[in-house]
Amino acid sequence: MTSAATQKPINEKLGVPIVVYGASLSEAEKDIVKTALRVDEEPEIDEITVSGADLVQYIKNSNSSSRMYSSAKITRQEEGKGLVISIVTPGNITEVTAEIYANAMLTAGIEDAVVEIAAPKPVTGHSALVGIYKAYEVKTGETLDIERTDVANDELNVATSIAKSAGVTDERVAELLTEIKKVIAENNPASREEVQKIVEEQLSKLKIDLNEQDRQLLIDLMDRIRQLDIDFSKLSTQLSNISKTLEEKFGPILQDEGFWNSVKNFFSNLIDTIASWFK
Repeated sequence: MTSAATQKPINEKLGVPIVVYGASLSEAEKDIVKTALRVDEEPEIDEITVSGADLVQYIKNSNSSSRMYSSAKITRQEEGKGLVISIVTPGNITEVTAEIYANAMLTAGIEDAVVEIAAPKPVTGHSALVGIYKAYEVKTGETLDIERTDVANDELNVATSIAKSAGVTDERVAELLTEIKKVIAENNPASREEVQKIVEEQLSKLKIDLNEQDRQLLIDLMDRIRQLDIDFSKLSTQLSNISKTLEEKFGPILQDEGFWNSVKNFFSNLIDTIASWFK
């Protein structure tokens, strides 16, 4: 018999975790996702499916026939715990990073949860966010504002566009979005012109060069965020946590030329060593 003391307890206050599966998954793919999300480790779990019909509910002008593969497990946390995002199949979520998910979720109004994301094959990762919206509504009984969820989706699209066209990493884009929103939260700009100034300052600060089209997309996005009914004082704290995480994870490495030189030297020496075996 398994001791009750070793079993994972059920949270009677916040509820059991909820897993949302992309509707396009085959049974075999669904099993892969279940394993990745460790569904069998939960004593009890709720399971739902997200489809194209849900996509049009949360995102304006979207396609109800879209294929949905990326999936997620959401575990609610006590207020103030913040968001913890983990992509458990990183090789299969090709465009959206944990930090970009977190930014978009905050924009949509979702806080205080542990979120794990998985896919059985390479996909962009967008449907997982829609699944998170649906799961959040199912678990809380609250209705998310479609204007906020639509802006959050716009944020994902702008982020992936910038990463591709500007040739910068997803982590740098997440840092850019986070820092801009932090300044908006702190300064509460009253006009698009003020938002544009904030965007320009952060682009300069982070040394990210955007073409005119992406620059305008970013300004448009941040101006939409400015106009949302968001508690920016609360948002600022969450964004600071994301910013701190980004700095802790990538800051020292990205800024340390010695690190990259040591990597280069390591592989150079490795090649020389292997070549010497055949001499």
